[in-house]
Amino acid sequence: MPETSDIYLKDLNEDQVAAVSHYLGPALVVAGPGSGKTRVLTHRVAFLIEEKKVPEGNILCVTFTNKAADEIKARVKDILGSENILPWSGTFHSICAKILRKDGRDIGIPVSYVIYDTDDQSAVIRDIEKDFGIDTKRFHPRAVLEHISGAKSEMVSPGMYAGYAQGYFQKTVATIYPEYQQRLRQSNALDFDDLLLETVHLFEASPHILKKYQDIFKFILVDEYQDTNKVQYALTKALANGHENLFVVGDMSQAIYSFRGADFRNILNFQNDYPKAKIYNLGKNYRSTKNILEAAKNIIKNNSTHIPLDLWTDNSQGDRLIVYRGASEKDEASFLVNEISEALMSGKGYSDIAVLYRTNAQSRNIEEHFIRNNIPYRIIGGVRFYGRKEIKDIISYLKVVHNPKDKVSWSRIINVPPRSIGQKSEEMLKQLKWDIRAVEEKSHLPVSEWITLAETLSTLELMEKILADTKYIEWLNDGTEENFQRIENINELKSVAAQFVDLNEFLENVALIESSDRPRDENLPVVTLMTVHASKGLEFPVIFIVGMEEGLFPHTQSLLEQDALEEERRLCYVAITRAKEKVFMTCVSSRLYFGSIQVNIPSRFLGELPGEILEYRGISMEKGKLQRPAGSVDDFLDDLDYDRGNFNW
Repeated sequence: MPETSDIYLKDLNEDQVAAVSHYLGPALVVAGPGSGKTRVLTHRVAFLIEEKKVPEGNILCVTFTNKAADEIKARVKDILGSENILPWSGTFHSICAKILRKDGRDIGIPVSYVIYDTDDQSAVIRDIEKDFGIDTKRFHPRAVLEHISGAKSEMVSPGMYAGYAQGYFQKTVATIYPEYQQRLRQSNALDFDDLLLETVHLFEASPHILKKYQDIFKFILVDEYQDTNKVQYALTKALANGHENLFVVGDMSQAIYSFRGADFRNILNFQNDYPKAKIYNLGKNYRSTKNILEAAKNIIKNNSTHIPLDLWTDNSQGDRLIVYRGASEKDEASFLVNEISEALMSGKGYSDIAVLYRTNAQSRNIEEHFIRNNIPYRIIGGVRFYGRKEIKDIISYLKVVHNPKDKVSWSRIINVPPRSIGQKSEEMLKQLKWDIRAVEEKSHLPVSEWITLAETLSTLELMEKILADTKYIEWLNDGTEENFQRIENINELKSVAAQFVDLNEFLENVALIESSDRPRDENLPVVTLMTVHASKGLEFPVIFIVGMEEGLFPHTQSLLEQDALEEERRLCYVAITRAKEKVFMTCVSSRLYFGSIQVNIPSRFLGELPGEILEYRGISMEKGKLQRPAGSVDDFLDDLDYDRGNFNW
């Protein structure tokens, strides 16, 4: 690429320069992982301001997080060396909130409207259910809200929802939805979904308002376009219809948020919406080695719904990806500990290493091994296993059975799940020093029976009994993704209980782990633990992807639907491409998971990787004996009795 004196084109490759220099008309930038998409966005904003003299107020730059919006502003300032306000740079929600403050009066939304958060919304739903005589336990407000939010994301009105509703739950939601909207309006309130939906309604009801913003937003840039939902798509399209200077950046292969309502088809349909659109491919990867990219390409090519992108890099060939197979989840965690020690001895730091897993419940086994081996860690987007509310609740139940005088544990769980025990009743029980008869009378829990059974039941059996009597799982099981993960965490606690038959030994083990699991100085380097979903946008020199087994990754809920399975494959693609230098992928022959032994075959995604870039470690099965794998990859897979024809179930 020839040298350029233009500051907004400096340090860009040819493909990036072509995308940044795009001026008029629609454009789609297909940006692979590590290809510098944020750089392209920021340099394009600088190009429009500096080269094309576009006023900042005429540029709409939409991101999915406030952090991303702030980063773009900071980078544009660095490029141009001047203070750039970029008044219309932000998330969809912040942009729409601003529009509604200015012009929402046209559809009856006052300037002083308030925005309800999740707790506010839940309170409204709870009041409606109480007024309508609906059981809040059976129709948990959070679950109802998820259905209403999903409807709004799809631009489904209360009337339309009633026509679509199937089954008793949805039909009940259909009676709540219109009342919920009415009560929000009576309170001059909007929820987060309304910010977007009401802006669409404003543009539909008031064409002159839409025209006003079309004239303001002469150039529109949208980041992570593959993650847009239907209402975000409608907003973008309505605003872009004025000048059609719509510049979107995304990667179909990194579309992993369908559970939030994102529709990857929006990016697939971009060329249909804008037949004259220019397509720019950013295939050069600045992050990973050639072997890592080769692995990623071989994974994603098995998806039928993606925009092909030829990833390449000037980086070195790099190490082969290591696939480790252990006998158990303990072997898996021990392997991580050993490899982290090796990485540290070779010059890496704790902060260079990340461990990725498919579900939060998988962190428990890894955390315990890290604590015992003094490896500092931090969980991103979650709480340490033994600090999670549901885990502390169940352990508190077991503690009061072991020690009925445990005042702290009683205070924690006496009204969890809710059983109409107020502050006065709790104070009375405290004064009675948590007398068992008084507790049973107020809570209707068979505490005496638990204490007697503790002498003969195993810890796991006792835990199951307490869960059944308290209906704790039923209380959590409200249909929300958040509580589904909490139930998974409780099921994983059963794995710990299964290892300690004696209750005293179980509680002692938990106490030892909790005493060692102290918060560390935020500034000290740590190993990062997180789900694959939480890892998107991040990068580390060394990545471990654990639990590469059918039923875990891909997740069991995704095995029967092609779209869901393809999203799991995109998740795997995202996981691999977080790595700069080394990738470790682990599976085990049997796993204590959710309190029972599971025997899973290795993930089909391992079978989609080319053998020449892999190094196998660990065990193989031959005549019932555990042995080191030797020979070719095919020999290894044959040793596992691994049918490669099953990869495309």
